Amino acid sequence: MNPRTLLLNAYVYAVLAFILVPILIILPMAFSETQYLAFPPQGFTLRWFADFFADRRWMDAMWFSVKIATLTAITTAIIGTMATYALVRGAGSLGTVFQALLIGPIVVPHIALAVALYLFFQTTGLSGTVTGYVLAHCVIAMPFTVFTVAAALSSVDPALEDAAMSCGASRFTAFRLITLPIILPNVIAGALFAFIISFDEPVVAFFLAGIRDKTLPRMMFDDIEQNLTPIIPAIAVLLTVLSIAVLIGAALLRRMSERNAAAPKET
Repeated sequence: MNPRTLLLNAYVYAVLAFILVPILIILPMAFSETQYLAFPPQGFTLRWFADFFADRRWMDAMWFSVKIATLTAITTAIIGTMATYALVRGAGSLGTVFQALLIGPIVVPHIALAVALYLFFQTTGLSGTVTGYVLAHCVIAMPFTVFTVAAALSSVDPALEDAAMSCGASRFTAFRLITLPIILPNVIAGALFAFIISFDEPVVAFFLAGIRDKTLPRMMFDDIEQNLTPIIPAIAVLLTVLSIAVLIGAALLRRMSERNAAAPKET
C-alpha cells in the first residue's frame, strides 16, 4: 500500500471515528444501573426503557412527534413530488433559481430559520399549533424529498408520457398511470426521510413549542436541564434504531425505483 493510499485510509477512519465515538459512548449509558449518567456503565438494566414507556409525559411527547412527523411526511411527499415534476420536466431557464430556493433551507442555519419562522408564526397565530409545526418541518425536509424524487424522475424516459398523451391521455393521467408507479418507491423513500428529519428536529421545535404540546426532542432538552437521568440515552438508543431502520428502508426503496426505471428501457 503506497503512502498516499495509507494517508487517505487514515483520514477516512479518523472521520468515521469522529462521527461514531460520541454515539458509542452515549448508547451504553442507557443500560447502566446508576441513577445518573456514568461511563463506563455500571451493571446492566432495561429499567430506563421501561420508565420511558411508563411515563405519560414522555408518551405524550412521543405521540405528538409521531403525529407531526407523519403529517410532515405526507405533505412533503405530495408537494415535493409536484415541485420535482415541475423542476425536472418544465422549469426551463428557471430551473437554477428553483434549485437555489429549494437548497436554501439546507444552507441557512437552522437557528436563523427557526427565528424567522417564530416571528412569522407569531403574527399569523400559528406558533405552537400543529399546522405551524408541520409547515415549519416541511420547509426543512422538502429539499431532501425533492432530491430523492428527482433522482428517480430524471431517469424516467419522457417519451413514455408522450406516447400516453398521443393516445389521448391528459398530462396528469399520463403522470398518474405511467410515471408515478415507476418513481413511487423514491416518493415513499423521500417521505421516510421527511419523517425522520421532522421526528428528530430540535431547533425549530424549541422556538415553536407551546406550553402543553412539546415534541420529543424538546422534552429531552427540558429533562436535561432539570432531571438528567439515563432515560435520555435510552431515548437516544430508540431514535438511533429508528433512524437506521428508516435509512435501510429508504435504500431498499431507491433500489426498487432504479429497477422500475430500468424495466421500460429493457423492454
